[in-house]
Amino acid sequence: MRYFESLKSKKVIDLVSDTVTKPTPAMLAAMMAAPVGDDIFDEDPSVNHLQEKVAGIFGMESALFCASGTMTNQIALNVHTRPGDEVICHHFAHIYHYESGGMMANSGLSPKFVGFPDGLMVASQVEAAVNDPNSIYLAKTRLVEVENTSNKGGGTVYRLADLKAIGAVAKKHNLSYHLDGARLFNALAVTGESTLDYGKTFDSLSICLSKGLGCPVGSVLVGNRDFIREAKRIRKRFGGAWRQAGFLAAAGIYALDNHISRLPLDHEKAHMLGACLAAQKYVQRVNPVQTNIVIFTLHNESKEKEFAALLQEKGVRIISMGQGKLRMVTHLDVSMADIDHVCDILSDLNF
Repeated sequence: MRYFESLKSKKVIDLVSDTVTKPTPAMLAAMMAAPVGDDIFDEDPSVNHLQEKVAGIFGMESALFCASGTMTNQIALNVHTRPGDEVICHHFAHIYHYESGGMMANSGLSPKFVGFPDGLMVASQVEAAVNDPNSIYLAKTRLVEVENTSNKGGGTVYRLADLKAIGAVAKKHNLSYHLDGARLFNALAVTGESTLDYGKTFDSLSICLSKGLGCPVGSVLVGNRDFIREAKRIRKRFGGAWRQAGFLAAAGIYALDNHISRLPLDHEKAHMLGACLAAQKYVQRVNPVQTNIVIFTLHNESKEKEFAALLQEKGVRIISMGQGKLRMVTHLDVSMADIDHVCDILSDLNF
């Protein structure tokens, strides 16, 4: 107990990611009160409720609760494709950069990259990337994947009209269409668009509960009934089957009911950080801030790790993304007072 008490005494403002949040007392209470059963046999009432709830939010037939967004993405890729197929995605895509080569190792896929430097892509780029299905020399294009918001792009947001246009290209060429919506509710907090329209646009969606929504674990894969039936088989194959997962599902139910409406506050915090960074002489560039992610570069890009280490000494954690980029992410465990304190630290640095 003394060890845990010592940890509590160390005040750190953690801006590494929105995955670092701890359950709120109300969320913990909901988790502890959750009715549970064996999810392998579809007997966990809390998991079943979460899956039905998320499917309903998007107007889709079915959903599957999984351990992570990587798992939901990788399951979706596997169900939609066959080994040797090609996936059109942005060159910043999470499925390529941050999922341990899973698209290649798990499903034998190759990516074809398109898009702009802000992490987004448009229908004309996708159209130009589709391979001739009659060519025996080319991989068969099978899937289009987009990420909203774009993590590596700096939390940038698609508009539904652009996503629908990409979807029209996918439909024209008989391609499946998957959304990595790890931070989709952050995007919707900006655009005000409808989750039901998203459900009509995509064949499958991956929705993360442990990022902006503040859950300790979990993502939900959404699609039609046949797709989710096969997805559950692949989840088992990938080692993702679990038993009394309702304690975790209850956190997701609570977050969907209570934490979506507060996301604009995280965006406000990120805008404050972006403005503060832009005023510092040691900062070369701050990417335009749209949601809860702030990406910036220093004039001396080679000192990114040194800069992060200096902030760590002052009780502020951030992350280096490589190639000179540094990232801060706001979330429900960081208060406005914390952001003011970080801005004071940044303004006082002689770097």
